[in-house]
Amino acid sequence: MGEITGHELVARSLKNEGVEAVFYLMGAPIIESVAESEKIGIKAYYFRHEQAAAMAAHSYARTTGKTGVCVTTSGPGTLNAATGLSNANSDACPVLCIGGSRQRSESKLGAFQEMDQVPVMAPFTKQSFAADHTYRIPEYLSYGFRHAQDGCKGAVYVDFPADTLGGRVESEKVYFPERYRVSAKPMAHPLEIERATKVLQQASRPIVVTGSGILWSEAWGDLRKFIDETGIPFFTTPQGRGVIPEDHDLSFNGAKSLAFREADAVLAVGVRGNSMLFHFRPPQFNQAAKFVEVNIDGSELGHNRPVEVGIQGDAGVVLQQLTDAAGGLVKIDPRGAWIEKLRAKDAAAHERSEAQVNSEENPIHPARLCKELREAMGRDSILIEDAHELMGFARHNIPSYGPRQRMNAGPQGCMGVGVPFGIGAKVGAPEKRVVVLCGDGAFGWNGMEMETAVRHKLPIKVIIGNNGGFTATGGGYGTVGRDLGWHRYDSMMESIGVYGEWVEEAEEIRSAIERAFDHDGPAIVNVRTDQFARSGSVVGFDSA
Repeated sequence: MGEITGHELVARSLKNEGVEAVFYLMGAPIIESVAESEKIGIKAYYFRHEQAAAMAAHSYARTTGKTGVCVTTSGPGTLNAATGLSNANSDACPVLCIGGSRQRSESKLGAFQEMDQVPVMAPFTKQSFAADHTYRIPEYLSYGFRHAQDGCKGAVYVDFPADTLGGRVESEKVYFPERYRVSAKPMAHPLEIERATKVLQQASRPIVVTGSGILWSEAWGDLRKFIDETGIPFFTTPQGRGVIPEDHDLSFNGAKSLAFREADAVLAVGVRGNSMLFHFRPPQFNQAAKFVEVNIDGSELGHNRPVEVGIQGDAGVVLQQLTDAAGGLVKIDPRGAWIEKLRAKDAAAHERSEAQVNSEENPIHPARLCKELREAMGRDSILIEDAHELMGFARHNIPSYGPRQRMNAGPQGCMGVGVPFGIGAKVGAPEKRVVVLCGDGAFGWNGMEMETAVRHKLPIKVIIGNNGGFTATGGGYGTVGRDLGWHRYDSMMESIGVYGEWVEEAEEIRSAIERAFDHDGPAIVNVRTDQFARSGSVVGFDSA
């Protein structure tokens, strides 16, 4: 009984939701809400820029499967988070932004940091709305969490005016929602399963393509069982890698382009037909291929490409249904012509890359850097990629072996995610080694957040492939505005408590990475790489 403030209601609502961490930058009018949250056991991670705080919430969500929460101050503070929220929303990732704003009583008076934040955030979030009444704060936040996680997940912005937060209400007037999150997973109609099975049964060159829907459904076991029982080769989006270890007998990453061009049936599960998959259209995909799509979001079914069968449902549940139905009916010969063709193409692609990954040349070839990192970090590390050329080389040369162990900027190609993603991932999975592989240009956006890692004792390891600029020299991008110079980012960061090394010789890479891994705090290995080495990868899957 008695009175309670809006700040306390925010904290209690987050606690009731099971929130364990928030990412923020201090300032009015929201800072007291963060303080109240810390009082009741929620960890608060203070960043140097709101963009980075939103990005950390994004990677925390990807690492844990929970909703990531960021907190922003009024006006520019909230606007600064727009890039991170937009990126999370395009990646269908659940992030809730709690933004402070000016008092409603000062609207249109030219108040300090006055900005109409709700419509500003609306175009790139699932929901953007204001919390107008103090006593309803728990309801507003439960609404936000529900929409962030419902169906196709995404970012939600909740605006908190200063007088809502500073208001005091009688405790008995407050309703705290309970048991409002349903856990039901929609399944397919039996006739749809029958039709889908028939498409796969009649195919001679089928493939499975999956995306982040497998991760959000936690359906990696269901996918593995389906692949093992049907023998259909599988491919994933860059964000969905690791759901099945990529040394599996039916993983042929070096044969993606061939598989897409020649497949006569495509089972697409938990994945969108966007630019990451060339919109499922020719010439990258076979014009005559029959598509079976499974997605929790019905609006994605048949988007950009006609479907033979469209199933709105949970990836895991539908895969279980398909596995049961396909038993004895769908079985691809592991030594048949289709599998052997993919296997040969995959082997040839790996053989072609051997000269690059074993190169002794200096400046160091980026593929050699990827090889040394691959062998040093093992199978269980979380790898975050934030680069252009280097990310292309990493896709070819660093496999993934577990779910939720690989992240990059996602469909928007938003550079600068590396260090913030590393921090969010380390908060979400403190027992895991977190490795950020980034270009020197990408590092420049949010590199100062290494100080955040030092301050919060988060031992992320950053490997910089430093080719002296944005992208490689020459090629389709030209050189205007490209050059940055080979700067000593390791020395810069050493001054704030980061362990750093500078590497110019190929044979020194491994030992430098291992020393960084052994260091008990944040570390940077800054590797000078060949400025002319181009990966050939811009968007979507690499050519192979």
